Amino acid sequence: MAKGKQQSFEHHTRWDVLTHFILGPIFLVNVGVRIVLAVRQPGWETIWDVVVGIALFLLNIKVRVYSLKVQDRVIRLEERLRLARLLPEPLRSRIGELTEAQLIALRFASDAEVPPLVEHVISKQMQGKEIKRAIQVWRPDYFRV
Repeated sequence: MAKGKQQSFEHHTRWDVLTHFILGPIFLVNVGVRIVLAVRQPGWETIWDVVVGIALFLLNIKVRVYSLKVQDRVIRLEERLRLARLLPEPLRSRIGELTEAQLIALRFASDAEVPPLVEHVISKQMQGKEIKRAIQVWRPDYFRV
């Protein structure tokens, strides 16, 4: 996401042009083409082409999923460290109660609103989108995959 664009709940989703709009569609169309060729000219080579086409499409998805999972783990660690620094002691001891999804959503909250928001998140068991909607001062994250 470009640094010049202001992030908010409505404008924080990251679309990777190469993955989402170029490679994914190319690999998907390739699978379709390979299936058509295999139906028209059945044989080991064309069937193998279908298998390889599916594998390439799945590889594209898996690479994206793995990079997002690594990113989520880093965010989880960063947020736990941030919360340990920002929260008063009664809340600090409850950081472990926060789920990965809650920690990931909390990264967008400004330092000033983190303590009351965390207390609210824990007491109401708020989930990702609810947490993001509750944020008043958005803290942008421009380093996402």
